[in-house]
Amino acid sequence: MTTELWRQSAADLAAAIRGKEVSATEVLEAHLSRIAATNPTINAIVTLSEDIARSQATNVDKAVAGGERLGPIAGVPVGIKDTTDTAGVRTTYGSPLFADNVPKRDDIMVSRLKEAGAVIIGKTNNPEFATGGNTFNDVFGATLNPWDTNLSAGGSTGGGAAGLASGMFPLASGSDLAGSLRIPAAFCGVMGLRPTVGLVPSGPSNIPFDPLGVSGPMARTAQDLAMFLEIISQPHRSDSFSHQSRFKASESHQAGHLRIAFVQDVCGIDVEEGIAKVCRDAAQTLQKGGHTVEEVALDFRDGRSSFLTLRAQWMVTKNLDLLDRIDELGENLAGNIRAGLDQKPIDIAHAEAIRNRLWKQLVEMFETYDVIATPTLPIPPFPVTLNYPDSINGQKMANYIEWVGPSLVFSLFGVPALSVPAGLTGGLPAGLQLVGPRFSESKLISLADQVAQERPVPLADLG
Repeated sequence: MTTELWRQSAADLAAAIRGKEVSATEVLEAHLSRIAATNPTINAIVTLSEDIARSQATNVDKAVAGGERLGPIAGVPVGIKDTTDTAGVRTTYGSPLFADNVPKRDDIMVSRLKEAGAVIIGKTNNPEFATGGNTFNDVFGATLNPWDTNLSAGGSTGGGAAGLASGMFPLASGSDLAGSLRIPAAFCGVMGLRPTVGLVPSGPSNIPFDPLGVSGPMARTAQDLAMFLEIISQPHRSDSFSHQSRFKASESHQAGHLRIAFVQDVCGIDVEEGIAKVCRDAAQTLQKGGHTVEEVALDFRDGRSSFLTLRAQWMVTKNLDLLDRIDELGENLAGNIRAGLDQKPIDIAHAEAIRNRLWKQLVEMFETYDVIATPTLPIPPFPVTLNYPDSINGQKMANYIEWVGPSLVFSLFGVPALSVPAGLTGGLPAGLQLVGPRFSESKLISLADQVAQERPVPLADLG
């Protein structure tokens, strides 16, 4: 392969390893060298599993030499979010309370990746228990945006997105509650997919009946995203929402004629002019693929308060075992838990009533349009020293998570949502969010591929 290995896609690397053009060990060493050159600045990987990765790469090379059947991503390095359990590899959840935690078993997603031949190269940074749109914690500090190291990489899968954008690995795992796969993807110029609830099993979890949080993939190309999703979307009996439907990468090729609704401001936060323009232009390029694109209005602003109420209850349930240690938790996590504790049943009922009303609007929208396209975020990356932007176009944010309204409102409904780079504004990436009905991942990935072909965004230039 003539191009530097760390620049290659996962699909190309897997094919080259199968074809004996390059060894898994060579691929790993190229990425370890890239990590050594960039991670001290970016802080995307917080625990490097170098010995385990070398052992896994060696096993792949032996399998290749022996003519054995290989998994679809045999020898491909993958970064695993530090909230996801990895057997024998430190998993801190970004919390000082678990700074030395080493799980005894893998999360379902990690098991699936290993079965597919992945090389687990390390754990990627996230806010404490993935709570926040800016990746920093008291264990490892902040992850910086490789496009501009003064800026945030987003969160909570910030380490995964920053590592992808800087060439540390071609695939990254993540999770998404309010937008934790989509937010950092938009800030770092990569793709992040929040799958349909039930498509990707995870756990074991202390809240197996969870309709809000999901696990999902990040990648730099649509082909890699599809390949990753196929591996992790097999049903699993321990996940109570696990659905018998599974994603097939072969189904994510060119979609037929689709009707696409472009919505500039889906939740009344306002969108900065540069972001709005680059996202509108990206959506319009889909007409070259034979699709119809119409600009429409959709007002889900009430979904912001609904989600925050339901999320606060989720935080109490998720962290029930930590209630007696709440004073030892970070400001974002502790604040969410306290908000949940302060709520009344009537507050949750009102939030559900709003969700029900907005769901009916969404169903009606999907009767006319196949996909909604809207900016993933209303602003470009903000300074990493801030917990969150306190205002957008003069509108003050009520709390630390309200600024991600365009992503969090769609988390209410269990539908898939994908952030694809729409282009650059002011030299920084902007993300276009594609949202479809349940189990429409193939359509979203196909559209993302078309956007990426028309408006390619390179890796961040770190030298």
